[in-house]
Amino acid sequence: MRKKSKIIASSLIALSLFAAACGSDDKASSDVIAGVAFDTGGRGDGTFNDSAATGGEQAASELGVEIKELEATVDEDRKANLELLVEGGAKVIVGVGFMFTDPMTEIATANPEVAFGIVDGFIGGACGDAPTLTNVACLLFAAGQGSFLVGAAAALKSETGHIGFIGGQEIDLIKEFEAGYTAGAKYVNADIIVDVKYLGPAGDNSAWGNVAGAKEIAAGWYAAGADIIYTAAGGSGAGTIEAAIEADKWAIGVDSDQYLTAGTPEAQAHILTSMIKRVDVSVFETIKAASEGTPFAGVKMFDLSNDGVGYSTSGGYLDDIVAELDAIKAKIVAGEITVPAMP
Repeated sequence: MRKKSKIIASSLIALSLFAAACGSDDKASSDVIAGVAFDTGGRGDGTFNDSAATGGEQAASELGVEIKELEATVDEDRKANLELLVEGGAKVIVGVGFMFTDPMTEIATANPEVAFGIVDGFIGGACGDAPTLTNVACLLFAAGQGSFLVGAAAALKSETGHIGFIGGQEIDLIKEFEAGYTAGAKYVNADIIVDVKYLGPAGDNSAWGNVAGAKEIAAGWYAAGADIIYTAAGGSGAGTIEAAIEADKWAIGVDSDQYLTAGTPEAQAHILTSMIKRVDVSVFETIKAASEGTPFAGVKMFDLSNDGVGYSTSGGYLDDIVAELDAIKAKIVAGEITVPAMP
């Protein structure tokens, strides 16, 4: 009980610290309070949490909603933070990450008047064949499609015919990234070598922040001849970028445009591209729908057809192959290329 009290107390402080003001434009003012519950890493992770924050900022600016943010630092925070956001008057709450599945199921069931969205999470009672939980939207992304494009880019840019993929937890969600990346690379070059390794098994949350582990794997692969490595492991990807700098090779970012969040020109010089997963769009659209009185429910898919996933061109390193990548994208959207969901 003492531990829980400390968690809730720290979350209450965070709630007051992270509350964002409404947009200054009176025409866009709103009485709606929206909550964004970050997973571990929170703002500054350079990937999906930061992208979610951007969506919340857009909602505050364009819709005039008040945004309240909380970050999970331990597992117990997820449920506590959802409860605090409900208690704080939020009428729509987005949980950033599949780890919110169980706590959101419980809190959404107890608060049917509040709209919820979960990024990368599938809640069966809300998104299955016979949904009974009608106030939850599963915000899903065709990560394999975006990964297919950066895999094709890697194969087109590789000078050694040897690339790699580092995943976070070895779960189906991340295996979709691996499957798309490998398929995209082999679509371009059937003989390309693709090294694959995960930082932890299902349930190992350290896999999302294991910078040293990712760096060790990447450094070994670069030394063995790989010249491009794609990492889908949250904050761990910083380790791959560090190794790429030291080896003078390429890294591929994930979720956000990591060229823009890299922090230094040295890092930017080694980020070939990023697989963009528009978590910001999903957060903004979820808040917008709720603020207009038509909240999302069930599955909401973001894919290449609605620009929910894609790839970045920052730095200009792909300028010479954009036409080829866009042609591949068109074939995927048209159904001429089927992207596998599993390796």
